[in-house]
Amino acid sequence: MSVGKNGFEKTKHNFPYRWTLKDAVFTKDKGKVFSCFACGGGSTMGYKLAGFDVLGCNEIDPKMIEAYKANHNPKYAYLEPIQTFKLRDDLPQELYELDILDGSPPCSSFSMAGNREKDWGKEKVFREGQAEQILDTLFFDFIDLAKKLQSKVVVAENVKGLLLGEAKNYVREIYREFDLAGYYVQHWLLDASKMGVPQRRERVFFICLRKDLAEPFLYQQDMFTVNPKLELNFNEPEIPIKEFAKGVSKKETQNYSEDRFGDVMLDLNRASNTIATDINRYWLDENTLIDKNTVSLIGSYPTDYNHLEFNNPQYLIGMSVPPVMTAQIAKQVYEQWLSKI
Repeated sequence: MSVGKNGFEKTKHNFPYRWTLKDAVFTKDKGKVFSCFACGGGSTMGYKLAGFDVLGCNEIDPKMIEAYKANHNPKYAYLEPIQTFKLRDDLPQELYELDILDGSPPCSSFSMAGNREKDWGKEKVFREGQAEQILDTLFFDFIDLAKKLQSKVVVAENVKGLLLGEAKNYVREIYREFDLAGYYVQHWLLDASKMGVPQRRERVFFICLRKDLAEPFLYQQDMFTVNPKLELNFNEPEIPIKEFAKGVSKKETQNYSEDRFGDVMLDLNRASNTIATDINRYWLDENTLIDKNTVSLIGSYPTDYNHLEFNNPQYLIGMSVPPVMTAQIAKQVYEQWLSKI
């Protein structure tokens, strides 16, 4: 087995979907990152895999932040709504000197699986018990924070549904607000299965560069638009789940129900379907559900991640940006922008 300097087996992919926190070697030499709406740290682990030093997080869910702290030991961890966090006047100087501000504003009101337009402007009640929020304004709270901290780069992730139908008006407003905050902004619709993640998961990424740093990278994108050049062309070979999938008999599953509404039969010759939080069950065959370790591998989560109270890793992984997906983006942002600033 050939092993690279990061402690992982060398493969045809830039980053491993099969890895452990215990064996990983994080170089922390590419720059400093802070993560908002951090969940259990999916994007945090991606930045670490790409060589960044993640200083900490902001998260509203107390169970999530406990899992985050247990696995990442952050220097800074703020358990509070972003509306409160963005108004703090006691933030450490390090957060005003970031290379990347990262965020994944909760997005179920734009999801193709949700109520979409019917939920816009309404407060969302979370079963996990955190404060009610109007989800479609959280992105703009995040932009307010970006305007305050003025990191070199901002990376914001959201669902594919943000690009569809009436939601496109939100995209126009996102562009406008990032412009007023002092950033050039571009967006990409990316598929995790083409980025070394064994999961077909499409997500939108808004990637912004601070205007005073952008001059060396500017080009005429079209007749009306100038942007800093950033190429994100991922086409790594798809990883079929038959490479690693293992299962558990339905008879061994606690509180098993024969009701199969929403269940998904996986194609072993393909990357997995998108993993949802915990609504669906995923089957290898008529009698075998995927086991917890397989769920972790599908999400490119480390197999030794401590899920604490989240007994089923499906919930955290369904909520998270796959670490390898973030690592791929972070690698390109560093190589094409940050290393040249």
